[in-house]
Amino acid sequence: MSVGPSALVERIAARLAVPIDPAVAEFARALGDAAGARAVLFYGSNLRTGSLDGVLDFYILLPGTTESAIWPTVSYHERDHQGVTLRAKVATMRLATFARAASGDLTDTTIWARFVQPSALIWAVDDTARGEVIAAIASAAKTAARLAATLGPASGTAEDYWRALFRATYSAEFRVEKSGRENDILSVNAEHFAGLLPLALEAGGIPSGHNGSTLTPQLAPAERARILGWWKRRRRMGKPLNLLRLVKASTTFEGAARYAAWKIERHTGMPVAVTPFRERFPLLAAPQVLLDLRRHRRRQRAG
Repeated sequence: MSVGPSALVERIAARLAVPIDPAVAEFARALGDAAGARAVLFYGSNLRTGSLDGVLDFYILLPGTTESAIWPTVSYHERDHQGVTLRAKVATMRLATFARAASGDLTDTTIWARFVQPSALIWAVDDTARGEVIAAIASAAKTAARLAATLGPASGTAEDYWRALFRATYSAEFRVEKSGRENDILSVNAEHFAGLLPLALEAGGIPSGHNGSTLTPQLAPAERARILGWWKRRRRMGKPLNLLRLVKASTTFEGAARYAAWKIERHTGMPVAVTPFRERFPLLAAPQVLLDLRRHRRRQRAG
């Protein structure tokens, strides 16, 4: 029996509705309310582990259709929870832009590659917004699956196709992760990816034959060529877009000084005072912080 888009959407909706720590949910609600958002997505390692330590990763999705600049806007926030400081790194963009990026209509590769991986719809302003986010995440799965089928072998396991996809998307961006990151993604999220590829391919108009755990996507040569052309353009623009976003973040990352100070102290043990000057001009303050860090490490080695 063939499965249609509704089967993929039902699966996505169930995955997005996973239980979340109330402290994280309240943080997301507060951020969403303050931004006038339509929805907030939660993703990253803290979603998988349930830990409140480290930095929580949120996407805040706004109303409207026009982005004011290169998206997303990145900010850092802190919130007290029963004497414990919760920290969050927040990416903010329009829900309409998010949906277009997830569908593969835009040059961007980050949205559909990121959100075919696990995420949680942690807060939505109403059922309409919730439905739009679910549809966008389903689009991300279809976009990723089409490229996976194109880049992967003629026949193989689902892991073979996902591995080919993530290897390609990581190489198209500036990444600091070590080689083989795609294997880590698949191993720690095995339950999430189990059975997802056939559903996403079918919903995207690419039926696949099954022989045990082996899949054979039925991709016509003309369609394969079209998808490869689509990917070639996005691969070529991947690193330039990443660079533009990094440049933007270096000047517009709200709370960058507090975020950097926390990271430095967490990883090196050196407290960094967040002065008004450092808060306002984090780039200008960076050389002194780096000098202090070098001295701190020298003292550690000497001691």
